[in-house]
Amino acid sequence: MKKDTDITEAMLGKKRIAELKSRLDRVSQAWTVEDYRALTKFYVKILPKIMGAERCTIYLIEMATDKICSIFGTGLEERQIEPPREGSIVGEVISSGKGVIVNDLDKNKGFHTHVDVETGYISSNMICVPIKSATTHGVTGAIQVLNKRLKGSFTKEDLLQLEEAATYLALSIENIIISQEILRISEQMNREYERFDREFSFDSLFIAESEAMREVLDLASLVSKTPVNVLLQGENGSGKELIARMIHEASDRRDRPFVAVNCASIPEHLMESEFFGYEKGAFTGADHSRKGRFEEANGGTLLLDEIADMPLTIQPKFLRAIQEGEGSRLGSNKLIKYDFRIISATNKDLRQELKENRFREDLFFRLFSVEIPLPPLRDRIEDIVPLALAFLEEISRRFNKKVAGFSAELLNMFEDYSWPGNVRQLRGEVERLVALTPEETVIGPEKCSRELLSHTSSFPKRRSDDTFSGLSIPDQVKSLEVKLIQKALAESNGNRVKAAEALGITRQGLHKKMKRYQIEANS
Repeated sequence: MKKDTDITEAMLGKKRIAELKSRLDRVSQAWTVEDYRALTKFYVKILPKIMGAERCTIYLIEMATDKICSIFGTGLEERQIEPPREGSIVGEVISSGKGVIVNDLDKNKGFHTHVDVETGYISSNMICVPIKSATTHGVTGAIQVLNKRLKGSFTKEDLLQLEEAATYLALSIENIIISQEILRISEQMNREYERFDREFSFDSLFIAESEAMREVLDLASLVSKTPVNVLLQGENGSGKELIARMIHEASDRRDRPFVAVNCASIPEHLMESEFFGYEKGAFTGADHSRKGRFEEANGGTLLLDEIADMPLTIQPKFLRAIQEGEGSRLGSNKLIKYDFRIISATNKDLRQELKENRFREDLFFRLFSVEIPLPPLRDRIEDIVPLALAFLEEISRRFNKKVAGFSAELLNMFEDYSWPGNVRQLRGEVERLVALTPEETVIGPEKCSRELLSHTSSFPKRRSDDTFSGLSIPDQVKSLEVKLIQKALAESNGNRVKAAEALGITRQGLHKKMKRYQIEANS
């Protein structure tokens, strides 16, 4: 009952997070920052004309840093000016929350003098008012209008007019701030959701009754604590990406991006732009700038799947980028710093690729410090039935369908089959069987795929074991646990410490299970 309750709570939690994520996604799409930015630019354009001035600048307080930055201004690029809180008129207006008129700027030195040198403008007089939040009533920024035309001076009426404009502008500024914060929260929520989703759904895939798979998980856990580069070697479908994610999630980079790239799926002529990114106009069709995979993975982990299929032409530049920790986008000379961990995966023999000059030796030794070989499913027979049962439970929940479990004959077939597609194929087979089996019916071999049925005759028949026949999923799990515990106790001559160690659980965990299933130490 406790396990069922935990699963139910986890599922409800997952559902609530998924609903919240969906709402955040919709809100993110609805809050169009560009619309508000366009309106803000309009104010910069129209206010000097209304007030008979030369130019206008709008400043914003960044929520994350509390810095004051110009977001738009006449003849200025975005984020060009950063006035200090103390020692600048804009900073004093934001701190005090009161507007000011200064008609003798050209006679006094200050931060405006520094800005004049940087921008090439000459400031003679100024009017500056705070932008006050429409919701919190705090100050979110400031509007500054410079140089009254015809050598005039700003008046009290100008101040009142600019304060009125600031009231209307506040809504646009507020929406820009909130939109940026919502997007940041949404991105963080997406990462948390993906992490929760992986932690919940990956549990079944980390079943490791076999000694071979336990060694893999132990090694993966060990290397996750250090930033060493790892090579995962194994057949397709053996769980390479899953192990890579496990290493990432157990590392100190777990809160940063995990970026997976399949090197075999990228055309050779797009390799450079895929990894390094490009600037707008770098080539025909580049109508916007784009980050490369190196930038996306910054601070996190980059998984290079099918690394053996990386073209030789890109390998030298790739090697230099990871050695130097920097590179530049296509169409730009600006160097971008990289900081990421590399995990590589392949189903090929890379040493053979080296011999046949299809992979650079220097890149090989730069990328692969630790190699983790993943055994195929046919070499870990002990994991087949537990995996099949875990998949059955998960898929039944997802399909909202109740089946009565596997027949003994079908489980024997699963253990006898060679599974060339490994864990991925087993999951697909269970999914097919759940879909084709009526409710409350025991799953038999008659609905198996053609691949399984065609190979059945080439394997010897096993003695039928009625332990599994007609039992529900929880009963099958219980039956399997009882058999494994009894076997471990028998092999350890009743020594619970050794039995728990063999089962990969704690002594307390073994004691609880023995008590729950009423198993005696000498059984």
